[in-house]
Amino acid sequence: MRPSFQPELINDPFSDPGLFIPFLFEKRALLFDLGDLSSLSPRDLLKVTHVFVTHAHMDHFIGFDALLRVFLARDKTLHLYGPPGFYKHVEGKLAGYTWNLLSEYKNDFRIEVTEVHPDRLFAKTYICRDRFRPENTAPIKTFSGTLHKEPSFSIQGILLDHRIPCLGLSLTENYYVNINKEALMELGLPVGPWLNRLKAAIYEKKDYGGDFLVTWEQKGKGLNEKRFVLGDLVKKITRISPGQKIVYITDVVASPENCRKIVSFAEGADLLFIEAAFLDSEKELADRKYHLTALKAGELAKKAGVRHFQLFHFSPRYKGRAGELEDEAKRAYEKSDFTSIWQFTRE
Repeated sequence: MRPSFQPELINDPFSDPGLFIPFLFEKRALLFDLGDLSSLSPRDLLKVTHVFVTHAHMDHFIGFDALLRVFLARDKTLHLYGPPGFYKHVEGKLAGYTWNLLSEYKNDFRIEVTEVHPDRLFAKTYICRDRFRPENTAPIKTFSGTLHKEPSFSIQGILLDHRIPCLGLSLTENYYVNINKEALMELGLPVGPWLNRLKAAIYEKKDYGGDFLVTWEQKGKGLNEKRFVLGDLVKKITRISPGQKIVYITDVVASPENCRKIVSFAEGADLLFIEAAFLDSEKELADRKYHLTALKAGELAKKAGVRHFQLFHFSPRYKGRAGELEDEAKRAYEKSDFTSIWQFTRE
């Protein structure tokens, strides 16, 4: 079975952080962080609808320009989320260019920016044809953990300490719908965009007694269609399984408060992406720089009960020694003694 979301780190663990999350069978993707995006093609970038930026340090936000350049002159809305103070960073980027030609554009490209505060979400809209002048800021809703929600999944966030507020992020899938391709062939149905409509009907809990029209284009024969009872089609070609939980944690100090938040936030995750900037032998340096050690990353993964974890955001000082970081985290994950998990040496 293949899950609906197949996340992958954008770069190697010594390069800029970022997670690309494409949707299976859809021309859509999410991004966690905006570091160097050069490994992603324009086709990949144009799939992105929502971007969640942990904080605006250069290695997490420099890719904004590349994304903006691809989206200009297109009828798209790009949704951006970031921690307190995020507006000024977006506006600073936009102010760095001359926009005198935008009035000639025919498209309706806009950027919807949400700034995440401890108990409120605030929103601004920047419209391309208006030279990205922002509309008024307004609180859109109270914030109790959910940043974005759709019928099939939701994105949660927590504010962590990196000397500045830094977002921890998770994607929680309600459940995923697997398509039985052999059953499709038996019914004479092809894989195609209609499967997204079928999944949407399942997620939106449409009446299973109602009709569902399958349509597809066939070369030389034009439009084809077959009508089914929705419940019968779902029973024949799908298998519904529990959804996955993906968590992304980077640029945090191993303080007691951060550790407690991370363990609670990542609890039961199927896959945890977690930074491991230093070895535990340099724990004091890690604390001073507000980053995690590999040992701490492994301990947090184990304490949270995650099924799998993947390290990233290694300090360049360990070039050629990635295996040491991975081994340290693995050993910590396999241990059952957590007596050191809350130790914190920064003064």
